[in-house]
Amino acid sequence: MNLETEYLSEEHLTGFENYKYSSLDTSPLSVYVMHPFWNKVVEYCPKWVAPNVLTFSGFLFTVLNFVVFATFDYYFYASSDDHSQYSPIPHWVFAIAAFNIFMAYTLDGIDGKQARRTQTSGPLGELFDHGLDSWTAMLITVCMYSVFGRTDHSVSPLRMYFILWNVFVNFYLSHWEKYNTGVLFLPWGYDASMLATILVFILTSVGGHEAWKFYLPGGISAGIMFEMLLYVSALVSNLPVVLWNIYKSYRDKTGKMRTFPEAIRPLVPLVLLFMISTLWILFSQQNVLEKDPRIIYFAIGTTFSNICCRLIVSQMSNTRCEILPWILLPVTIATILSFVLPEMDLKSMYFVSILSLLAHIHYGTCVVRQMCRHFRIHTFHIKDHSD
Repeated sequence: MNLETEYLSEEHLTGFENYKYSSLDTSPLSVYVMHPFWNKVVEYCPKWVAPNVLTFSGFLFTVLNFVVFATFDYYFYASSDDHSQYSPIPHWVFAIAAFNIFMAYTLDGIDGKQARRTQTSGPLGELFDHGLDSWTAMLITVCMYSVFGRTDHSVSPLRMYFILWNVFVNFYLSHWEKYNTGVLFLPWGYDASMLATILVFILTSVGGHEAWKFYLPGGISAGIMFEMLLYVSALVSNLPVVLWNIYKSYRDKTGKMRTFPEAIRPLVPLVLLFMISTLWILFSQQNVLEKDPRIIYFAIGTTFSNICCRLIVSQMSNTRCEILPWILLPVTIATILSFVLPEMDLKSMYFVSILSLLAHIHYGTCVVRQMCRHFRIHTFHIKDHSD
């Protein structure tokens, strides 16, 4: 039985052939601290190691974190003093989490440099990298929730849901920006957020979750402080910059010069996913988000990653973005069922999570295999490498 699906059209593949990587990283932290560090680290990496091996290994570190936290704190109650039936997360788990994020961040930082060292740079590597990053956005953020949990010093699962969407939107906007400008402007907040995540896990490994049970002047808890920082960062450092760069590309005629409907087309599936999933969560008669927030975050995050990957394919191949990807269908059906058959709400949620996971893995695997066949390369092996 052949489960292979050719998701890429000839237009996509032709676009990939003509693709030239163009990015701009102006973050002082990245330029003056992280890149010099990564330049040193990559020198210790053997030249026979394929860049995609580094990319995928980094992704697996974030998956490992997600699995570990799901094991020790599935319902996000481990940091709560009001739910004694849930044991606190051991300090060593946070230490491991800090190490895993550091490794994921470092490997993500050196994979492109390894590609240039081995002269294997190409569109597959960038697609592989950014595609996995779109999934990592959910995995890392959900792990951070375990630091504060569902306590008086943190935020509710519903507010955490909107925090996740803040992360999703900011990630998506960077690629929507490139869809219209042709240039990937790397956001300043990425490096700062990764280092902050590592630091928070380190501090928690020393002081435990109790270290974050304090209030700032005005009665602001540590969890709410981080929530505010994320929203302010998005509104101050990301959204205005994205809109300005797109406007400037039209003004100077340096971008794709798409019509307004075509320029905003990639936003349609994102808005639809947000509206459908939020409608489901807010009006669920069984209150599925309170009963199992982790699986909701996972299902929505995986669906988001798939939509984002389709945008990345479109912007890299310079083709028209899909407006109604079929992966929206399971969430839509589950939302309808929550109104028609509310007793099926929990089962629908698990169905959506499993289906979205299988659909996303199938999409990613088939796209990568199709590109490998087209370009006659291997995903995890450097072909005919000579030192």
